[in-house]
Amino acid sequence: MPFIVRQIVVEGASPHVGGRIDRVVQELAGGSRSHVTGLFDDGCVTFNGQATHETGWRLAAGDRVEIRFEANRRYAPHRRPRPHNGFTVVYEDRDLLVVDKAPEMLTVATERGERYTLAECVNQYVRRSGGGRGAFLVHRLDRGVSGLLVLGKSREMEQRLRDQFAARKPARRYVAIVAGRPRTAEGEFRSYLATDKALNRYSTDDHEIGQLAVTHYRVLEQLTDTTLVEVWLETGRRNQIRVHFAESGNPVLGDPRYQAATARHPKWPHQRIALHAQTLGFEHPITGQTLQFDSRLPAEMVRFINQARGEARSRPPRMKRSSRTKKNR
Repeated sequence: MPFIVRQIVVEGASPHVGGRIDRVVQELAGGSRSHVTGLFDDGCVTFNGQATHETGWRLAAGDRVEIRFEANRRYAPHRRPRPHNGFTVVYEDRDLLVVDKAPEMLTVATERGERYTLAECVNQYVRRSGGGRGAFLVHRLDRGVSGLLVLGKSREMEQRLRDQFAARKPARRYVAIVAGRPRTAEGEFRSYLATDKALNRYSTDDHEIGQLAVTHYRVLEQLTDTTLVEVWLETGRRNQIRVHFAESGNPVLGDPRYQAATARHPKWPHQRIALHAQTLGFEHPITGQTLQFDSRLPAEMVRFINQARGEARSRPPRMKRSSRTKKNR
């Protein structure tokens, strides 16, 4: 089946500046709104070189939108998973399930013994649906962080998945909005993370008291006074991303623990952290198939980014001082 490829680069005077990306895709591809949503869901749309499922992006000058789709094929929206209290089931079979966690939910109980946790709620879901004896966590996300997690439906499956994480095989990609601007457009944080008496994590050079933590990042977009970054992990330590960015002077927006004063932003009133586990990939322990899942960026993060882009467009350009003005001063 032949493929059609179409693209557009948004110019400064273009009427597309400030418009939604799905409207541009509809102009490029034609068809109904349902067809356009199907193109996004099937990964046919790239935004500045990255595949995107976000139909609500607002475009700025310089953005590049490209679509690649099969000729004479009608694309349809994917079926949306049914949300449960605090999580959505993204994938499920007899051995494991992948869920999308809401930010307000704890993954596991703390020393306070909370009962409303992701682990408990997914466990109840599996038992009530007759899909297995229960669900067993393989990895975690902090409270305030949303995104994808995999759970095994047996202790054996849990351990086999944990072995993959220990060997650093799974692909884990996060998207975050951080305060200020990182010093480099891409980079790596490497340190040993230790824990103090208040259970805060911090970096140390002493490998005897800390665990090796390696975080990679790449700047996706510079916003007004914040930065959108892509993050991927070699290791999965507690609070790893939050600590590394905070120690670099660029804490994740909304973080109440690490560099909390700098992490506050007047346009981020949400009781959550601007960090989302967007992509999760691993090998199915039984079938050997490579599975990869993507989660839509949360609406509050999309709104913040779009608002920052709008402010950048409306800001008047800076006037350069002439050499004469400088000399007279």
